[in-house]
Amino acid sequence: MRIELEGSLLRMTPENAREKEELNQLWTIIIGCVSEGKKLVPVGEYIPGVKEVAVFNIE
Repeated sequence: MRIELEGSLLRMTPENAREKEELNQLWTIIIGCVSEGKKLVPVGEYIPGVKEVAVFNIE
């Protein structure tokens, strides 16, 4: 997955079929959050080379 940040815009470009499906699932979840007034909140920390997974909770 290619991830690009341009100011306040986040672009996520899937690079294979599995990533396309995962991005579609994420898109559906985020749209649901917006319509229900929910938000994604980071859990813990993401440290490249130490902790390779970024975790978020939907509140």
